[in-house]
Amino acid sequence: MKGWFDAFRNDGGPTLYSYSNRTPVTGDVPLLIIFVIFGTLFTAFLVIFPGVRKERLTTFLTVTLSLFVGATIQVAQYGSSWHTSSASIVSSYSAFSKQKTMADIGGYIGLMHINITYKLLPGNKESGDVEYNERFWWRSSNEMTSSFKQALYQGAPFPIVSLAEYFSLHQEGFSWGGSYRAAGYYASIMLWTSFASWMMMNLLLMVVPRYGAYSMIFTGLCMLLTNLIYTTLLPEPLIAHVEGSILSFEFGWNYWLVLLAGTACLLAGFIITAIDLIFPHQFSTILEVDYDTPYDRHVIIEESFDTRNIKRKVPNIEDSFGDRIMSQLSSKFQNRRSAKEDFEGVVNRGYMSHELSEFPQEISDGVNKSNWSYPFPPVARRTING
Repeated sequence: MKGWFDAFRNDGGPTLYSYSNRTPVTGDVPLLIIFVIFGTLFTAFLVIFPGVRKERLTTFLTVTLSLFVGATIQVAQYGSSWHTSSASIVSSYSAFSKQKTMADIGGYIGLMHINITYKLLPGNKESGDVEYNERFWWRSSNEMTSSFKQALYQGAPFPIVSLAEYFSLHQEGFSWGGSYRAAGYYASIMLWTSFASWMMMNLLLMVVPRYGAYSMIFTGLCMLLTNLIYTTLLPEPLIAHVEGSILSFEFGWNYWLVLLAGTACLLAGFIITAIDLIFPHQFSTILEVDYDTPYDRHVIIEESFDTRNIKRKVPNIEDSFGDRIMSQLSSKFQNRRSAKEDFEGVVNRGYMSHELSEFPQEISDGVNKSNWSYPFPPVARRTING
């Protein structure tokens, strides 16, 4: 009688897993992480977008283009589809084997590596168990050689080893590996430059959209220059022969994606610059700092139009230095003259004293002694004796 822990066990031994638990490689982990990050940002933007009431079109296009360009730069940096080729072959799984099988083999070249896939086609006896995806790096000068030797030591399928031999760095008479490493090295530098410019573009679009458009143009030029450098440094069209089949390498979707994103970024920058030159301060998004506040540039510009017609008395700053000195001197002379008039007083010729004396001589002698001293002597008043 079997107990609770005897299920799926034979003769009391451990559980037997009689099925294959190996699964083929279906995706690249770094690319999946990049897609998740930028997809999350774009989803968050779509969630808040219905609440946008102003500048809806420009905001949606700007954010979409910015996220598309940023994702393209990172995908191209870590992707494996700059130069690709695939073909169906009939070959043996291992060297010096007489058993031939039909399989698909592909080479996917990135900036710093190559992925070689090998999968048996349906109809073979072991079609469900043979699926390979081997990556060979050439980040340093000797890494490709070390990876190639490691594949031989591990017993990689013979078609994979045959294709990887073409990319050995100046080994076994092949020089394609050195050319691909140089092309990927300089293209990677330009992509990182594009990424730095992309980050600066986002900052400037939130502060000064005009400068953000200039940075957008520079980002597009860097991405297009990446394609140009990679095309120039590539070797002659690589044609690999594997077990009688020909693999002719052509540009992959990473190359065309960078070209598309760079062109779109360049055109968008020129369009925004042209709009700003024709209609100054008209292009804006809700991402601007202090948007629709008293510190917003649109509010400041509108208030400046209202205050232009108000005439204020302001000093003329364009007057010369000599004119300012003369105006100061003239004001001082006027102040001195007014002070002197206040000190001397005003002569009142129509004043006559009511206190008359019967003795004119005494009056005339005491005129100077009186507090009311005037230059005109008083007139004698006639008296009537009754």
